[in-house]
Amino acid sequence: MSATTLTPNIFTSPEQPWNLPYRGRVAMYCLIIGESAIFTIFVIAYIYYIGRSLSGPTPKDVLEVPVFNTICLFSSSATIWLAERALERSQIKRFGAWWGLTFILGAIFIVGTGFEWHKLIYRDGLTISTNLFGTTFYSLVGLHATHVVVGLSMLLLVLIFTLTGHVRHEHSERIQVLALYWHFVDAIWVVVFTVVYIVGR
Repeated sequence: MSATTLTPNIFTSPEQPWNLPYRGRVAMYCLIIGESAIFTIFVIAYIYYIGRSLSGPTPKDVLEVPVFNTICLFSSSATIWLAERALERSQIKRFGAWWGLTFILGAIFIVGTGFEWHKLIYRDGLTISTNLFGTTFYSLVGLHATHVVVGLSMLLLVLIFTLTGHVRHEHSERIQVLALYWHFVDAIWVVVFTVVYIVGR
């Protein structure tokens, strides 16, 4: 009996098939990486210029912690996850309900941001050209708000397709790609909220 017959062949198991990752998911990951780099620059600039304004108002004078808005935005990550799970189970009506609630929560966040800016501009006199704080605040928070608006536009589009009967189980992967963007927007708010409303005050 030869030595080869006594030695177990570890290469006899069939190779696992490997499929290329979904292109949309790869593209979204690339977008998230690029956008993260941009946000990093704005966050560092905000931190660098904290306390360097030569005139008021300062963050502690005018900023109020947006607790309700933040809860709404963070809750939307949970609702969009529930929507994803519903679509995977072909529960279209439940998907539409969770997706619609996600849109509403995101819209509440944007409306709340609008009220905050209205107060800062017209009551507290803080504009983007008032001082360094105003410049960095509106740049950073405005950049995030812009991403929320883009996300809301895509959420609304999917919601319209759902209500008109054009969203089905086979669209699950595309929906998950869009949900990735929304989770990214929520994750970025963790950083922005911490830097602007906790560290910066």
